[in-house]
Parts: sequence; structure tokens; C-alpha cells
Amino acid sequence: MDLWTLFVLPLGLGLLGFIEPCTVGSSLLFVKYLEGKEAAAKLLETSVFTVTRAVFIGALGALAAFIGSAFLDLQRWFWVLLGSAYIVVGAVYLARKHWALMRVLGPKLNRVRTARRAATLGVIFGLNIPACAAPLLAAVFAASLGTASVAQGFWMMAVFGLALSLPLVAAVFWGWARGWLDRFAGLTQRVPFWTGVVFVLLGTWSVYLGITA
Repeated sequence: MDLWTLFVLPLGLGLLGFIEPCTVGSSLLFVKYLEGKEAAAKLLETSVFTVTRAVFIGALGALAAFIGSAFLDLQRWFWVLLGSAYIVVGAVYLARKHWALMRVLGPKLNRVRTARRAATLGVIFGLNIPACAAPLLAAVFAASLGTASVAQGFWMMAVFGLALSLPLVAAVFWGWARGWLDRFAGLTQRVPFWTGVVFVLLGTWSVYLGITA
């Protein structure tokens, strides 16, 4: 495979995937998770989240190369499940009960070490590969005819997964962007109604995509 297929295409599609409706909800939830943390903690947890997500999506790419097009059916179920989760979170915000959700989840999350918590989120959100990855998955399936298909599948999807989180990494590493990240996270407290609307819309879209794709 050439450089375009192995690196440029996965990188570009990953950056595009960051703003896709079926994945932007994951980014919103992670930004909310970082809210109020110190800069060093944000740096550590975002790095762990990004690497874990990239490696896990790479493993899914290897699986896709191994089992072929049947992987698409499996991925549709992930869209439905995570979309349903977005809708539930949105409904909680619309009911202005988001404080109760954080009170329930907070103590449970705090029992787990910080880096491990971020890694867990990387795996969970890594399950949701956006629709823009379809050309990349097609390339992975085509590569399954070759001898190094599993390795190529892992590499291409790992690069894609890395790019999927790069805007978050940039927001944590650069000071001016950290301020934007904090303001963005703070909106979920100041305008909970519209936060709920966004999550419900994103969830509905993700479920619809999973059912009809």
C-alpha cells in the first residue's frame, strides 16, 4: 500500500470524524469529564485517552481485516448503543437532573485511578467508529486479499483513531486552546437545556445511522 492509503487518508478521515454527529457526542462527554481538573491532570488523561482509543480502534481495524464485511454489521450495533446512551444523557440534561447523574457516577469513577479511568473511556468511545471511516474500512477489506492485511488494518485504523482525538490533544497542550476547552465544558452547566438538545439530536442521528446504514 502507498503512503496515501496508509497515513494521509486515515489522518484526514480521523480529523473529519471528530466533527461527525455520531462521534462528537463522545468528545462532548470527554470534555465534560475533564471539567475542573488541573492542567497536568488534563494533559495526562487526554494523552492516555488518545493512545488507548487509537490502539483499540487499531485492534478493531485488525479485526475488520480478519472477518471482512461482517464487521460493518457489528459496528452498526455500536452506533445504536452509544446513540441510545447519548439520548439518555440528553434526557437527563433536559430534565435538569444532570447534577444527579454526576453525583451517581462521580463516586464510582473516583474509586478508579485517574489514568485508568481515561483508558476506560478511550476503549468505550473507541467502539464508535464514525461513518466517514467507510472508505478506510473498504481499503482494509481490500487489503485482506494481501499477506499483511491484519497489520495494515491495525495501522490504518490506529492512525485514524489517533487523528480522531487530535483536536482534544491540541486543546490540552496549548494554553490558548485550554481556555476554549474550559469554556466549552462550562456551557454544559450554564445552558443545560441546549446541552440536552444537542445530545438527543446526536443520539437520534447515531441510532438512525445504525439502523439504516
